[in-house]
Amino acid sequence: MSEISKPVGRSRWLQLAFGVVCMCMIANMQYGWTFFVNPMQERHGWDRAAIQIAFTLFVVTETWLVPIEGWFVDKYGPRIVTLFGGLLCGIAWVMNSYAETLTMLYVAAAIGGTGAGAVYGTCVGNSLKWFPDRRGLAAGITAMGFGAGSALTVVPIQAMIKSQGYEAAFFYFGIGQGLIVMLIALFLRSPAKGQVPDVARVSQSKRDFKPGEMVRTPIFWVMYAMFVMMAAGGLMATAQLGPIAKDFKIADVPVSLLGITLPALTFAATLDRVLNGVTRPFFGWVSDHIGRENTMFISFAIEGLGIYALSQFGENPIAFVLLTGLVFFAWGEIYSLFPATCGDTFGSKYAATNAGLLYTAKGTAALIVPYTSVLTTMTGSWHTVFLVAAGLNILAAFLALFVLKPMRAAYTKAPQANLAPVLAQ
Repeated sequence: MSEISKPVGRSRWLQLAFGVVCMCMIANMQYGWTFFVNPMQERHGWDRAAIQIAFTLFVVTETWLVPIEGWFVDKYGPRIVTLFGGLLCGIAWVMNSYAETLTMLYVAAAIGGTGAGAVYGTCVGNSLKWFPDRRGLAAGITAMGFGAGSALTVVPIQAMIKSQGYEAAFFYFGIGQGLIVMLIALFLRSPAKGQVPDVARVSQSKRDFKPGEMVRTPIFWVMYAMFVMMAAGGLMATAQLGPIAKDFKIADVPVSLLGITLPALTFAATLDRVLNGVTRPFFGWVSDHIGRENTMFISFAIEGLGIYALSQFGENPIAFVLLTGLVFFAWGEIYSLFPATCGDTFGSKYAATNAGLLYTAKGTAALIVPYTSVLTTMTGSWHTVFLVAAGLNILAAFLALFVLKPMRAAYTKAPQANLAPVLAQ
């Protein structure tokens, strides 16, 4: 038995590493977007809000199609879905490089979102299956690739945009990222029965819920509402970081921290991506030890306070860099905590599909992003947007502790044969 367990252990960590690489390669599709907004506006004269519709389309297709892609993963395995996703990601950015109309930009965004969702949903779902005993950590490490994967390319992308134009950056990075995803996809696989342990410190379901069963439970919709609240503020910061820095008139102001001097926007974007990645395995690991809901309360509250502080002190370049870092650190963990909680609550067999259904909350939240530009134009500042986002985060924190936690406690303590009455409450 010990001879079998050693290669299995190595195998699952290798599968986790493959997933992280794939996530790193699609990270720029979301987190690199902010660098292209202003150049596209200057090049074509398009309205900023109109450009950001493409971002919304990307996130909507990236999230709302994941349940379908997850179904294919659960049925046919992760390899073919990831191959398909990598191909679409490459095609999308090449299309962006040639887009002369908003319509073409929107079509490319939908194609890119479909591809990125296929890769994201596959890698997260696969990590939940390989690590039922460490779901928080595994989902966090996988999601870290998406959160921090673009950190190393912040400077190269900005440099290429300035020297060769944003079109070249879209073209070359699109091809490179897509090819790497397709290559790594060839090595992905799902665990066979008996290959993984089933012991964890947190409470978990003893049965596997089909997607149709899951969406009929109040617990799922409480988590969904909380996910929307948390995702909205972070997506606003992700999509609007460049415009916010420009409106604050600090984008190119040099900031020196820890012996490093960079323009405020470049410094913030780099630091944000690192912290947005680190937070995912960190809080995922914490949640494996102190519980999902307790961890949610702590991190969500920090996020709300950070966004409020950004509204008050963000026009200072150093404060802008530090506070955006705090905001991203307290936001990124939703992509480890919610999938882990979903797996704990509804089981492993349909983990990719079920986590994908919950992940559509990010797409719902993305519908709010274009209105942040409209609200800013109406009010003349970002202050109202920040206050709304901060309020949603604080509300989600209290929901985690005082609504979700007791609901899940009642559910996990109930006999498995009598779950239906509990879940219907």
